[in-house]
Amino acid sequence: MKYHTLIRNAQVIDGSNAPAYVADVALLDGRIAKIGDLSGASAEHEFDVAGQVLAPGFIDVHTHDDSVVIRQPQMLPKLSQGVTTVIVGNCGISASPVSLRGDPSDPMNLLGSAEAFVYPRFVDYRVAVQNARPALNVAALIGHTALRSNHMDDLHRSATPGEIAAMREQLHESLEAGALGLSTGLAYASAYSAETDEVLQLSEELTAYGAVYTTHLRSEFEPVLEAMDEAFLIGRHARAPVIISHLKCAGAGNWGRSPQLLASLEQAAKNHPVGCDCYPYAASSSTLDLKQVTDAFRITITWSTPHPDMGGRDLQDIAAQWNVSLIDAARRLQPAGAVYYGMDEADVQRILAHPLSMVGSDGLPEDPFPHPRLWGAFPRVLGHFSRDLGLFPLHTAVHKMTGLSAARFGLSQRGEIREGYWADLVLFDPLRVRDVADFKDPQRAAEGIDGVWINGVLSYRDGQANGQRAGRFLLRSGDLREGFKTL
Repeated sequence: MKYHTLIRNAQVIDGSNAPAYVADVALLDGRIAKIGDLSGASAEHEFDVAGQVLAPGFIDVHTHDDSVVIRQPQMLPKLSQGVTTVIVGNCGISASPVSLRGDPSDPMNLLGSAEAFVYPRFVDYRVAVQNARPALNVAALIGHTALRSNHMDDLHRSATPGEIAAMREQLHESLEAGALGLSTGLAYASAYSAETDEVLQLSEELTAYGAVYTTHLRSEFEPVLEAMDEAFLIGRHARAPVIISHLKCAGAGNWGRSPQLLASLEQAAKNHPVGCDCYPYAASSSTLDLKQVTDAFRITITWSTPHPDMGGRDLQDIAAQWNVSLIDAARRLQPAGAVYYGMDEADVQRILAHPLSMVGSDGLPEDPFPHPRLWGAFPRVLGHFSRDLGLFPLHTAVHKMTGLSAARFGLSQRGEIREGYWADLVLFDPLRVRDVADFKDPQRAAEGIDGVWINGVLSYRDGQANGQRAGRFLLRSGDLREGFKTL
């Protein structure tokens, strides 16, 4: 039999958390057709990759790529690090379903200006992604803050029964059309005033679909354990799996508390499907939040609407130049974005290494001076944390970015190298792979990513995108609660 593509002598890490084995992998019609000794077979395209690792394509479970997948469908920041699927709509922020009255509020503006929000229904967004033909696959959550902005004249209060009913109707319609679930960003001012009961009522729409609840917790600072309890309460009420977004111990006063957070996660997991994602850096990035302005750690401005020339500079330096306090400088810069060096490396490593954690970049593609995680998160896990620090074996690193993620989000027949599965694959050199993007020069492609196939189409080879765009929109597949049982 003649295959389309034959990858010979690969060190196959299949995404299941099993160690590597040597095999040939054949692709046909977008899928993995055969794995084994295929020395007698032939193909239209053949690659001998002895010494290199062939893994499932990485699944970025935490992105804000909602609008960029349409406007910049080549998706080079993700493609260049081996990502083959992005999950959008995180932290309560989604591009659909949205009907804006004026400019997007903070943090909806992380996705762009008002021009980015032209999808009043989830199905409109789905069609737009399909028409854009992005280089990688896209699956989507529905943002709680997006729903609030559609139906509330004031986001600094809890919703009325009528507003909740209208939000529920839009969420129901979106889930019916294939959305993965509901995300919240309760720490942001535009959702912080939402009472727990508002989210509980919305979450009831998830039950019938076995859809997921993901949350940027109400606080990642001192009350983080109480915020986790709220998330678990909502999940239990809806009988919905819970994924805590970018789990962290934020703020210098919180450093060293990761064992408490992980114990809470483990306790909840005993009787309910829960997990978390995290990014492999001790600095966060978001909009410039006056509540987070402090001299306890460094803060770098990534963008500022009134002062765009301040992007890339430290808040402390800007305040000194203007001869004002940190808080006054922050007020003058707004609206703006920032990188906060507010985590402890030991906490980051402890959370990253935990069996319940997946990897997500949380990159912000709209930032003119982005956090380096946008270009480097996945190679950083492979190179820095797995190979250099020995935090976990390479096959575990891959599992956290592939098989675990696909199971949690119900991405059927993806996330593992198995016969019959879709051929989303990444080829990398285990000795060379590393992130190159850093906080001084954040927009740099990783090294050691030697090939990326998406739905069987080679789209990135030897450090270069080739213009192929074979991504698809992925609908929720079945009951996501089942994905937690198989782990």
